[in-house]
Amino acid sequence: MSHLNLDPAHIDRARASAKRIARQVADQMSACTTTTVERATLRLLGVDGVDENDIPLPNRVVSHLQSQNLLGYGAAALLASAMQTHGLSAQQVAQAVADGKLSLTLPGDLQAAQQAAKALAQQACKHIAAQRATRTAHIRQAGEAPTPWLYVIVATGNIYEDVVQARAAAEQGADIIAVIRSTGQSLLDYVPYGATTEGFGGTYATQENFKLMRAALDEVGHKVGRYIRLTNYCSGLCMPEIAAMGALERLDMMLNDSMYGIIFRDINMQRTFIDQFFSRMVNAFAGIIINTGEDNYLTTADAVEAAHTVLASDLINEQFAELSGLQPNQMGLGHAFEINPELENGFLWELAHAQLIRQVFPDACLKYMPPTKHMTGNIFKGQVQDALFNVVSTVTHQNIHLLGMMTEAIHTPFIQDRFLAIQNVKYVFGTMKDLHDEIEFKAGGQIERRAQAVLADTVAMLAQIEQIGLPAAIGKGMFAEIARTPTGGKGLDGVITKAADYYNPFPELMLGGLGSDNTSSENDLSLRTRSAIHDSESTGCQMLKPRTRSGAGMTTADVDADSTKPSARKVQHA
Repeated sequence: MSHLNLDPAHIDRARASAKRIARQVADQMSACTTTTVERATLRLLGVDGVDENDIPLPNRVVSHLQSQNLLGYGAAALLASAMQTHGLSAQQVAQAVADGKLSLTLPGDLQAAQQAAKALAQQACKHIAAQRATRTAHIRQAGEAPTPWLYVIVATGNIYEDVVQARAAAEQGADIIAVIRSTGQSLLDYVPYGATTEGFGGTYATQENFKLMRAALDEVGHKVGRYIRLTNYCSGLCMPEIAAMGALERLDMMLNDSMYGIIFRDINMQRTFIDQFFSRMVNAFAGIIINTGEDNYLTTADAVEAAHTVLASDLINEQFAELSGLQPNQMGLGHAFEINPELENGFLWELAHAQLIRQVFPDACLKYMPPTKHMTGNIFKGQVQDALFNVVSTVTHQNIHLLGMMTEAIHTPFIQDRFLAIQNVKYVFGTMKDLHDEIEFKAGGQIERRAQAVLADTVAMLAQIEQIGLPAAIGKGMFAEIARTPTGGKGLDGVITKAADYYNPFPELMLGGLGSDNTSSENDLSLRTRSAIHDSESTGCQMLKPRTRSGAGMTTADVDADSTKPSARKVQHA
């Protein structure tokens, strides 16, 4: 594969700055937890369901602890102590708290309560490890598509309709199904419960919806002869909880950016930085590939002028991901094909940007996003724009390829829209399969000079951010031309200062993820179990595999019989 002449010292300098930036934020946030981190902890320990008003039980327990100024000790030990004292399960304790029959108190022997919480957490980790091993078994049995993986979305609002559309997309050639969330779910400070049929612009992310779609994709995957990956979104006020639910139900990918919620949803940055660490830690342990959202920067800022902000953000996201235990092939770092199509030689610059990202992150599972900002509703021109996007993706060896839709800017995709988009990308990927091995970039040419300029701007930007700090940089609108402040935005009231005796068992057990060879001597999970899974599984992208595909041998699949009855439960505000 041809490479651009990029100065390795510049790349190293940029990465070193990003590392220090991420560490500064991590150190600043380490003294706090959040309400949703504690709710996620409760979910992992076995608390689920809702009360008579459809308020989730994890919310009820955390609100109860917060009202007594006990949340700073961490929910895990207090829950475990109540379980031991009263001989109840985690679910029964939560229900009793919600019913007003039980009040959680600080244990007399806090160390014993923490050990009990750790034992509960070990069981949760074993379940997640088993789900990860199940993924590996499915991949071995059904097979796996080469990269770039074809990523499509479904967004009907009704999980049962989503299942139908997801099956059809898999039959047509999709490798990844993303279920778009209902509009505004990222701003809800609770997770809806049960199977849902009433979303707007998308379908609510719930644990039951995850389970239904996972079962459907497993079945259709075996019929079409490749494992179909499931994606959802854990950005927003419930980022750690949705990550926990995804880990429990064997999702494969999660949209999990460290800054997206701050910039585009005005969620408090302290809340987001704490939540992104815990959620990414869970995703790392579960073998989930995260996707970041740098493509969004180019919807509010110019794709040429702001190209360096994408690379800078990718580098920062990479370092936050490393701190959370994610491996490089679990990092779906994002970028996009968003240059104005009227710009002369714009295609050359798109190629430069994509190749630059590929070379800076050679082992990452890059996610390449299609044109959206300059899609006008002209479906014929849109199909051409998407075809050019497909060319760049295959030439520069992207890994996750989100299909462009010619009906972008008109409506959410119909089944026939996805069919035409898949036909487009299969044609381009097939006819240009080995093009990347047959061409070289002209030394000193436009493409190389553009990539070098973007890299130089990135080095300068990261050096400035290192000096002023990431919160101040966001406050200056350095990303996406949108400014946010450390005390502004939604969710600051959910940031809780940790007590001196704060305890959460999951960082000790999960940090490093199953994909890592780093196993703490204090980690009671079996090293033998970790090693066996690590040796046998295919967690992230298998890098730079040539893509060839056939459209044959694809049929429909059915979900389990007991999953075909819609829930009458309504989504209520907690």
